[in-house]
Amino acid sequence: MNIITSLMRDGLSYFPHIEFLNVIEILIIAYIVYEIMAWITKTRAWTLLKGLLIIVGFTIASYLLHFDVILWIMGRIATIAVTALIIIFAPELRKALEQLGNKNIMNIFAFDSKSSEDGMSERTVDELINAAFTMSKPKTGALIVIERNENLAYIEKTGILINGIVSSQLLINIFEHNTPLHDGAVLIRGNTIVSATCYLPLSENMRISKDLGTRHRAAIGISEVSDSVTIVVSEETGRVSVAIGGNLIKVNDGEELKKELSVLLEDGKEAKNVSLLSKLLKGRGNDKDK
Repeated sequence: MNIITSLMRDGLSYFPHIEFLNVIEILIIAYIVYEIMAWITKTRAWTLLKGLLIIVGFTIASYLLHFDVILWIMGRIATIAVTALIIIFAPELRKALEQLGNKNIMNIFAFDSKSSEDGMSERTVDELINAAFTMSKPKTGALIVIERNENLAYIEKTGILINGIVSSQLLINIFEHNTPLHDGAVLIRGNTIVSATCYLPLSENMRISKDLGTRHRAAIGISEVSDSVTIVVSEETGRVSVAIGGNLIKVNDGEELKKELSVLLEDGKEAKNVSLLSKLLKGRGNDKDK
């Protein structure tokens, strides 16, 4: 009990020496640790992390019990193990760096000058809803990626340039079976269909249901490496879903889809004017998963 009291007394003695910059530093470190942990839980690294924790626990036990030979062996293989981990998880590290590279640094640390007029109009949302559920009835597969704050020019370059105003009829025609543009994803920026037949990165999340096909894995994949919103229409069931932040949300009707799109896209506009400190204080909230 005396030890706990002493530790609390020593800890409290540091508070008068904490300055405003120290608080900012603590918040930044907490945010970085949170982002790393969130990334780990969505990849194969989560399974590996649990295995590493067991090894660390075993190493600590060996140290306390003075198992010198085991500690010598662990020390020799540590360097090799780190190099092996970098090679094994190269795809995950590449995705993480791509996601970091797509972020606008000025948006993270300061206020962005972009206007909310760059966002999506109510008419465009209605056209998307109409197109999704019109294609749902005959089970026409569709993959519609909506760009938000993070630029998806690298996705745009993989497709065929369209540059047409968003309309339900145009989207239905693009995804019609046996048409030249029906394979791949459509990229939407604001109120414009930028390109079609785009290639998307497939998710490697091992926790995704095996019932989901390539189209759904692509939707989740692009949502893992960007802040985009993706509408998916299943070719097998006709079910409409929305992918965001690595999660797949099923919607049953137009009202549910409108609610999801309105909330998510409005959040995207608000995020343009949120500084890093505000984001840290407010928190990201819980990921919505249905």
